[in-house]
Amino acid sequence: MGVPLLDLTRENRPLWGEISQKVEQIADSSQFILGKAVSDFESQISSYFHLSDHFALGVSSGTDALLMALHVLDFPIGKNIITTPYTFYATSGVIHRAGLVPRYVDIKPGSFNIDPEKIKSAINKDTVAIMPVHLYGQPADMDEINQIAREHNLVVIEDNAQALGAEYKGRPTGTLGDMAGISFFPTKNLGAFGDAGLMIGKNQYKEKSTRVRVHGMQDRYDHVEIGGNFRIDALQAAILSVKLPHLADWNGQRRENAKLYRTLFQKKNLSSIITIPVEEKDRTHIYHQYVVRAPEESRNDLKKYLDEKQIGNMVYYPKSLHEQKPFAYLGYKLGDFPESEKATRQVLALPIHQSITSLEIEEVVSVIADFYGK
Repeated sequence: MGVPLLDLTRENRPLWGEISQKVEQIADSSQFILGKAVSDFESQISSYFHLSDHFALGVSSGTDALLMALHVLDFPIGKNIITTPYTFYATSGVIHRAGLVPRYVDIKPGSFNIDPEKIKSAINKDTVAIMPVHLYGQPADMDEINQIAREHNLVVIEDNAQALGAEYKGRPTGTLGDMAGISFFPTKNLGAFGDAGLMIGKNQYKEKSTRVRVHGMQDRYDHVEIGGNFRIDALQAAILSVKLPHLADWNGQRRENAKLYRTLFQKKNLSSIITIPVEEKDRTHIYHQYVVRAPEESRNDLKKYLDEKQIGNMVYYPKSLHEQKPFAYLGYKLGDFPESEKATRQVLALPIHQSITSLEIEEVVSVIADFYGK
């Protein structure tokens, strides 16, 4: 039997009655831009995060959440932000679009997250911020990162696109730094029916952020700074308000699925071949992706075999950002970030969504075992 990498219909169909009712209410009111649906969702998700010294604003995408944060912070043009080369393109894309320069440091091989020890040596007179990514749903080492930021008077902007619901020492990611961006892209653990996102920030940035979301407008047609059209659609906010109460259970099921993978990989004697995800101390991994490492010499052939057997899989990511053409101007070369480059040659994401069955997980592991003759 085939096993899809993700099947959103399994998630959305049971909620369709409630979702369609919300959509109909908005259609009846014709409040498509901001309005009650957005403010209600912002209040709901603020309660989810237990926000007190932070605020939450619904925005147009996870990418725009990070870009908007940089607009709000308004760093001088040409300053640099330390981040990881092993992440989705948007992390560095927004830095460049804000007139700033990405400065990369390598990752830790176990978590795939930025290595705090390497951040220290990358800081220079032009550094203004650190942008850690909680990759695949596992929190980065935020205590160490925040300590470095304090010592050097830097801002911390969390790229929390993949980690909504993850916790670090009992605190939710997205509330651990000065600002954060969250994605509600349909395939995320909490997904909209199109592009949508959330920006979280410390309360000192709330007033300006609210203006920047609507072209820097203070009062109607009174613009006091440059902003953008960063608003979340009311329809997306309403859909997310239906889904949010299910997120904890969905993340919990993903964690149970990860446990089953661990058991089955051990049972099939694959542990010496396939490196399964680690969960670092004092944090909760919510497995937005279940990313294993296969030997470099067999990863591509394994992927092809899984494709032939109709087992969903994906390589996240086949290139580090310093290998991408638009960032050639930074002057990095192959070999500068060996852990990131090694990950691109080894990683493979397997199905982990909350609606996958135990039989499907068994099928995934069985096909991998067959490939390696186990």
